[in-house]
Amino acid sequence: MNHDTPALQAALYEETVLGGGCLSFILRRGQTLRITDLAGGANVSLMLLNAEQPSERLNLPDTLKGQHTARLTAGHCLYSDMGRVLAAITADSCGWHDPFGGVLDAAEVAKKYGPGRYQDLRNGFHRNGVDNLLVEMGKWNLDLPDLLMVLNLFSKVTVDAEGIFHFVPGNSNAGDHVELYAPMNTLVVLTALQHPMDPNPQYAPRPVRLNWSEARGDSVADACRRSRPENARAFHNTERFYL
Repeated sequence: MNHDTPALQAALYEETVLGGGCLSFILRRGQTLRITDLAGGANVSLMLLNAEQPSERLNLPDTLKGQHTARLTAGHCLYSDMGRVLAAITADSCGWHDPFGGVLDAAEVAKKYGPGRYQDLRNGFHRNGVDNLLVEMGKWNLDLPDLLMVLNLFSKVTVDAEGIFHFVPGNSNAGDHVELYAPMNTLVVLTALQHPMDPNPQYAPRPVRLNWSEARGDSVADACRRSRPENARAFHNTERFYL
């Protein structure tokens, strides 16, 4: 389901987020964002909100229940808590993205990787997901009460028969990518840090590249719209929002 041909996409902008970095921006209605794992083993913790009404935000439980899945990949939609589509996954070379793992806070990072102080490591100091997300959220007048569940792109977590989560190394290779199409103006908040369950004992977050493009029509999301009756209704709710 890779709708990235020149006939359907017009390139707009490109930016690299270094390992440990964070970023926030509005993905405009009709735009597509491609996120590429540059070195392999990347993880991107992603929050999504309605840019015009940020009290509307990504609801992962509804996203999973509505599409009868415990993982996210191409053909799936990311629902808001108002039953609208904040983004649709229109292409994915990785095949599995984790909705369960969350992010680490400063104390958890220190426990897992050691102190990693700025005074010792300068720009290589150990960052954590909670603080990175809050830094970006503050730029949009959002704070700790607005911090919500994240989708961890490029990471795979399975659940065994006893209900125990297992991180699967090597899920993403250099060059793997995922594309998100926005049928509404969506505030994107992200950080490129290791998954909380990554067994690597070394602090070594990987970089990712972001590419924005303008979709020429909404046909890029047709497969997502058709994949579930619930998705068709969520797209209808989204389109009604803009009447």
